[in-house]
Amino acid sequence: MFILDTLRAIKYNAKLPQTAKEAKKRDAVHVNDLFDIDERLALDVVCSWLLKAQSDNKLNDNGYARHFSFVNGWASSYPETTGYIIPTLIEASHQLQRPDLNDSALKALDWLVAIQFDDGSFQGGRIDSTPVVPVTFNTGQILLGLAAGLSEYGDRYSVATHKAAQWLCDSLDDDGCWRKFPTPFAANGEKAYETHVAWGLMEAAKSTGNTTYLEYALKNVDWALTKQQANGWFVDCCLEDPTNPLTHTIGYVLRGVVEAYLHSKDDKYYQAALITAKPLTSLLIKDSFLPGRLNKDWQGTVDWSCLTGSVQIASCLLLLNDVSPNPEFVKAALQAITFVRKTIKIEEDKAYSGGVQGSYPVQGGYGRYQQLNWAAKFYIDAQLLALEIK
Repeated sequence: MFILDTLRAIKYNAKLPQTAKEAKKRDAVHVNDLFDIDERLALDVVCSWLLKAQSDNKLNDNGYARHFSFVNGWASSYPETTGYIIPTLIEASHQLQRPDLNDSALKALDWLVAIQFDDGSFQGGRIDSTPVVPVTFNTGQILLGLAAGLSEYGDRYSVATHKAAQWLCDSLDDDGCWRKFPTPFAANGEKAYETHVAWGLMEAAKSTGNTTYLEYALKNVDWALTKQQANGWFVDCCLEDPTNPLTHTIGYVLRGVVEAYLHSKDDKYYQAALITAKPLTSLLIKDSFLPGRLNKDWQGTVDWSCLTGSVQIASCLLLLNDVSPNPEFVKAALQAITFVRKTIKIEEDKAYSGGVQGSYPVQGGYGRYQQLNWAAKFYIDAQLLALEIK
């Protein structure tokens, strides 16, 4: 079996285009030997990569391409992540004094409003994916963008925000779980990480003043906490392998719990967030290379890192540090951010310049040979938070 797998790998690698082979070769260097770049330069180039993802996406609309592939080039737009990229670019436009980021966010907002279903929901997958059906998770992520648009630009996004928020409230089950509109692009089953959907409702409550949205959001977080184990690990917290969840989806569930505390000030959410944050902190302090999947004992089960998960977790640690200063949280977060920043390549006139890969090394199991728009988004979020503590 080992020989057969090796032969398959050799055959696959032989068919890779030169751009993918070069990306793999670049990542053959240990991350400790990679050149670090200035934090503000990194922010600028990653933001500019997102603008390329919007201008160069496969269908030439105003969403952000799901990814840039070292094999196939730019993909089509991804409504879900376009939604939560919007608040990132709004914040970055202020912090970096770049009005072009603000202009990009407005284009994306208007595109999302145009593709919203009449009932307030949004489709799953890329804009050209099938089946075209309403999906809870994607609607919640887009709601983050709509709520940010309402707060930043005013009532032009009020109707879309209310419609999406109300649809999420109406589709929540009595026990606090969303089951009615699952994505057809992930495994079936309950998803603890949909606390990240609840966060969308929290932001809608803040931008609209409708506290009912917050009540429904917290109901979901309460349900998700029934999935939290004594050591902080969550059951049912992955796209397809809940026994070995991605750090990406662990980052999702943790952020939802952190935001539940920030929006409600209920200490039970803060304490729950700490239970999950502490083992992740220990892992990152021990080694900034955080394995992309972690089992129920917080042990890595793969030999690649999910870069988006690392910076998502870093953001959560920095937000918790804002609540109550914790030097270990800061150390772990900065190590994770530095690790990801070192993987960013800057090469003028290259489509991949400024992108953030799904995995390190690039042939790893999450977003293989791809730079992901949400990896860029979560890097920007974390790096902006890190600048505030220096």
